[in-house]
Amino acid sequence: MNETVLMSEVSQRAPAGYDPEVRFGIFLLAARFPGEDDAASLARTVRAAAAAEDAGFDDVWVAEHHFMSYGTVPSALALAGHLLGRTARIGVGTAVTVLSARHPVAVAEEAAMLALVSGGRLRLGVGRGGPWRELEVFGTGLSRYESGFPESLDLLLAWLRSERVGWRGEHFAFREVPVVPRTAEPPPVWVACTSPETEGLAAARRLPMLLGMHVGDAEKAAALGRYRAAGGPDVPHVSAHLAQVGSSRDDAAGALLAGMPGWLGPGLDGYVPVDDRPRPHRDASAYVRKLCGLHPVGSPADCAAAIRRTLDTGLRHLIFLVEGAGSEAATLENIARLGGEVLPLVRRAG
Repeated sequence: MNETVLMSEVSQRAPAGYDPEVRFGIFLLAARFPGEDDAASLARTVRAAAAAEDAGFDDVWVAEHHFMSYGTVPSALALAGHLLGRTARIGVGTAVTVLSARHPVAVAEEAAMLALVSGGRLRLGVGRGGPWRELEVFGTGLSRYESGFPESLDLLLAWLRSERVGWRGEHFAFREVPVVPRTAEPPPVWVACTSPETEGLAAARRLPMLLGMHVGDAEKAAALGRYRAAGGPDVPHVSAHLAQVGSSRDDAAGALLAGMPGWLGPGLDGYVPVDDRPRPHRDASAYVRKLCGLHPVGSPADCAAAIRRTLDTGLRHLIFLVEGAGSEAATLENIARLGGEVLPLVRRAG
């Protein structure tokens, strides 16, 4: 199922005045909240995905992390498969599957299988990752992170688009084998971009970017400009944002400042380099305050205005981190209010 078909489906179920080129999803870290065990965190994440479908979102994206409470999902593809089975309409994406820690052929095989069994609802977000401990644990090595991402991405794309593949490169080499399972329409692929180098890599391969929530609208607009300058096509980039709806801006920001540092701070400590490079310390409360200033945080009208400012950059696909307040009840309420109170304001204005 290609993007044109997906847009047609959105148009058929959209209210009057809705721009079918604008899409909204939610982004789930599956972080372990204080007092939770991992089973509770994962069960909450599954319920949040189902709630997003009920609230009318277009897709749900899940993160992938190893050896840290910041995210209890070690395989975004595995959880995506479960969520595809638990939902009927919504797209499910990986944000992201880390190619530095996985063999790209294994990723492509699993993505093709999930695309086939779900009727094309899988969205495959991939990224370079970081110089973290999984490179040692999984035996891929630091070079896969430092220099191997372009080859990993090219091998992934070759597998998704071919009937047979053989390879001889710096990091991978194998004799030609048949591609099984093979999709007539490969799942769409996004590339997580946090640097001009990776933006250029995505542009050269004509792949859309997945932009993180650590930067605001001005930085994302600059990334779009660099992408176009590098020859990138007009494709549906995805932009991640923290979102929290409250009675006022102070109310929403207060909920995040009260709940988010408690799970974010211990989680950030899980980013441990595999080598001796220094790891910058990040104050969780200060980081939350920064995010509150960049993203849709406040009353429904405040959030809608912030979303419209992002749409003014040219971005047309936004996904919202909804777990910030640090409880399942707050997460589910946030999803319902975003879908029921905020997005109608955005669509009506659009």
